[in-house]
Amino acid sequence: MQPIFVPRTGGIVLALISLLLSACLFAPGKFTSTLDLRKDGQFSFAYTGEIHMLALSKLAEEANKAPESFTAETCYKDDSFDERPCTEEDLAKQKQAWEEEQARSAEKRRQDAQSMRAILGGIDPSSPKAAEELAARLRRQAGWKRVDYKGDGLFDVDFAISGRLDHDFTFPTIERFPMANAFVQIALRNDGTVRIDAPGFAPASGGEPFRSMMGAKDNAPPVSQADGTFTVRTDGTILANNTDEGPQTDPAGQKLDWAVNLRTPAAPTALIKLGT
Repeated sequence: MQPIFVPRTGGIVLALISLLLSACLFAPGKFTSTLDLRKDGQFSFAYTGEIHMLALSKLAEEANKAPESFTAETCYKDDSFDERPCTEEDLAKQKQAWEEEQARSAEKRRQDAQSMRAILGGIDPSSPKAAEELAARLRRQAGWKRVDYKGDGLFDVDFAISGRLDHDFTFPTIERFPMANAFVQIALRNDGTVRIDAPGFAPASGGEPFRSMMGAKDNAPPVSQADGTFTVRTDGTILANNTDEGPQTDPAGQKLDWAVNLRTPAAPTALIKLGT
């Protein structure tokens, strides 16, 4: 019977790549968000509060850990599963297999790092300056009035933008990022109807598939939990919505309010007719 040993490998980087490829890059924390839509097509959107870059710092830390040193595995007798002392030949074979596995792992980490940099617009998540590089990139973009990095993947932001709704709108967008999950999407239809969806404010269960990819929930980074409000104000005609209370009277017309937390039953959505 050959000596039995198992190479030690982890799924941390693989889980991160899977997370990024699913575009689950960001999640809201504590926040307040508002959207104002006028019949003449003017709009204003604001988001103030926390944005989590999901577990990126912890996963990058795991990916950058120094490789383990070689540790001999238990050897067994040929005719049973009784333990026996390992011979020099046993140890040589184990070490060769371990070195080959280390080489494969190093190449895989290199390829994964390239993939992560591509998905993150050239930002290297293993760099201690990665978070500030992302913050600086956001500060250059229109609407980002404040972007402060608080550590452990948490950003405190103040975003506000106004304009004319003659095109679709998505928040957030980040330059050079080929993909990023939307918190709020506004789609303009040809008949002047506007559809509002807030997939980023959906129930906080989206992190569970990621945690299961880690192999054991106890070892997975904690999933961000949203806690905030989303309010839409308009002088247009509200055709549909999924709020609990329905349209409420507002000095500027009507408003829709959603509480976003663990008890939120579904992502906010509404259909509003603008124009005369």
